Amino acid sequence: MSKENELVARIARALPSRVGGPPGACLLLGVGDDAAVVASGRGSNCVLTCDAFLEGVHFLADVHPPDSVGYKSLVRATSDIAAMGAAARLFLLTLALPAYRTGAWLDQFLRGMNRAARSMGLRLAGGDTTKHPTVAIGITVLGELGRQRAVTRSGARVGDLIYVSGRLGRADLGLALLRRRLGRAIWTRPLVRQHLYPIARLELGTWLARHRIPSAMMDLSDGLSTDLARLCAASKVGAVLWRDRIPGPVVPDRLVPRLDRLRLSLPRLALHGGDDYELLFTVPVARAKALARAPGFRNLAAIGTITRGRDILLMDSAGRTTKLEPLGWDPFRPK
Repeated sequence: MSKENELVARIARALPSRVGGPPGACLLLGVGDDAAVVASGRGSNCVLTCDAFLEGVHFLADVHPPDSVGYKSLVRATSDIAAMGAAARLFLLTLALPAYRTGAWLDQFLRGMNRAARSMGLRLAGGDTTKHPTVAIGITVLGELGRQRAVTRSGARVGDLIYVSGRLGRADLGLALLRRRLGRAIWTRPLVRQHLYPIARLELGTWLARHRIPSAMMDLSDGLSTDLARLCAASKVGAVLWRDRIPGPVVPDRLVPRLDRLRLSLPRLALHGGDDYELLFTVPVARAKALARAPGFRNLAAIGTITRGRDILLMDSAGRTTKLEPLGWDPFRPK
């Protein structure tokens, strides 16, 4: 179990967090998934999630443009709504920042957040502001489930296929290029864009849930190796990943010879790179053909299968397997 997972489990044990309870209790799904599910009493349930976005931890003021900070902070939080198969509706914003950031920086920040909100159909419902030495953003997003059920992390079964949307590791590659001052070149901009302006897969998530295709689902925020380990732990299963089928970043030819010098490995980025906000989901074999009608079907890839054991194994083209350790983002892992 990762250090962050241990911390979450400790908090849940220390505070009232049990699902159910007396008649009329509204918490249907609580700690341990991408978002909570709450009974709304209107025939459809609500989904709630929150996310922090902190200067010096999640973004660097001298690297990330203010509009990207506003845009990405909202997309990050809303990606958890997509992972549950819900539609995004409202959000609350808590914003703490120093006085010198309340001018042009704030205007650009809000411009980026406005673009993200409009693209995802979100409305601001309220929040809080205060002064702080650095920028600290907290966002709570409310989503709505129609007649479909929320898709959780705990439904994967032995024999299910493992799918991902999009190409993995692009966001981490974009961050590496930005930190090495290579992000402004015309030929690197498409790689950097995924890091600065990610897309929450809301349309795909709601379609999958509505058609009851996934047995389990979550978003890829901390890297495939770490997030798949969480899904498998919740479902009490293991997995085998097919190394050659994991879709990694596609880079321009002129960058390829520089990768070794930059200490960047595309396969490693695909396995462990975070910030992609793609969807990771499992599908019973009998339901796999239905994916041909999914939004963005051509960008979906089957990358492995669910197994009986608890280990996650990486298989090469010769059939050799090695145990895959969760080496994605964990803020509490010792450096």
